[in-house]
Amino acid sequence: MSAHAHEHDHDHDHKDGDSCSVPIFDNRDLIVREDILARAKELAQLITTSEEVEMYQRSEKLIQTHERVQGLITTIKKKQKELVAFQNTFKNPAMVEKIEAEIDAIQDELDNIPIVQQFQQSQVDVNYLLQSIVSVIRDSVAEKLDVEAATPAEAPEECD
Repeated sequence: MSAHAHEHDHDHDHKDGDSCSVPIFDNRDLIVREDILARAKELAQLITTSEEVEMYQRSEKLIQTHERVQGLITTIKKKQKELVAFQNTFKNPAMVEKIEAEIDAIQDELDNIPIVQQFQQSQVDVNYLLQSIVSVIRDSVAEKLDVEAATPAEAPEECD
């Protein structure tokens, strides 16, 4: 099979020199332009210096060094291993329910520590920032495509 020959149900050929053909790309042809990648890296650098990312990093460091928070996280992990053992190995639904309640109580305690709340909020803020950036790019590209699609263009004579 050549780079331009493929099977599908429509009534035109993909021949070299056919001004009506749809270009066929090989994965090697879809390498992103270097200038676009360079701009993406610049944008990534700007994002990492944003207030949202800086707050996330500060909160993460505080959590990593907070003894009570780390102790609760360790206890939750231990309880989760116990939970799996009582679910799979011992098949003990009563203990599973008891351990799930213990995990929920520890999680509630953890979630009520102000530094944890600050960290969780900073995660939400960074995600919102990233989603906003992706939305702006997507909407701008879509708008550009819609404008170009609405522009009348002369069709090649062979396609009439």
